[in-house]
Amino acid sequence: MKSIFAVSLLIAAAPAHAADAPFDPNQVDLVDAIECRLEAPSYNGFAVAVEGDEKIASRRHWARVANSNPFMNEYDLPAPITVAGHFSTRRIAFTANAVLAVLDLADPAEIARPLAIENAMDPNPLIDFIVSSGKATRAEAEAQIKFRKFLGEKVISDITELPAENETFGAHIVITRNISNATTHPGRTFYGCSYRVELIGKDGKPL
Repeated sequence: MKSIFAVSLLIAAAPAHAADAPFDPNQVDLVDAIECRLEAPSYNGFAVAVEGDEKIASRRHWARVANSNPFMNEYDLPAPITVAGHFSTRRIAFTANAVLAVLDLADPAEIARPLAIENAMDPNPLIDFIVSSGKATRAEAEAQIKFRKFLGEKVISDITELPAENETFGAHIVITRNISNATTHPGRTFYGCSYRVELIGKDGKPL
């Protein structure tokens, strides 16, 4: 399977008009990336470098962890990090456009609620409908839900950069705080940041 970091090669080419000094991915702080403190081009350069020529994972002594999720590269850190104020973990994961802290937290709402992040996959409206229809009691309806999916995000930044006169493409950049869970990681919560970059033409439409 092709490495998910290869996906970042294209979006890393998005315009970075503010970058005056050469970018050094070795200087990127992991917690800054998780907490959405980076610019998207800086994050993408860092993500590519994790398993790229810079070998950041190796240099920082991150140990690759095998998992059953094909959309995620997971690592065990040599020392714990703290995110969202007081949640500590030694496990992180990268997806195509996000870096996540893997927390030993069974209920994602515990970290989402103080951040005002709602669950887009909340099953309660469906449960309420089933109960109101008389087809099942609430206890029966809830018993049918074996896994309560959580998928929530909060937009930190949403910027559209049209191409300059001498450029062929611009970018639509969206940075979001993400909280989720997955059946592949029971009892765990993913907390982190997504850096989505979409290349656009002079008409503002995706290329």
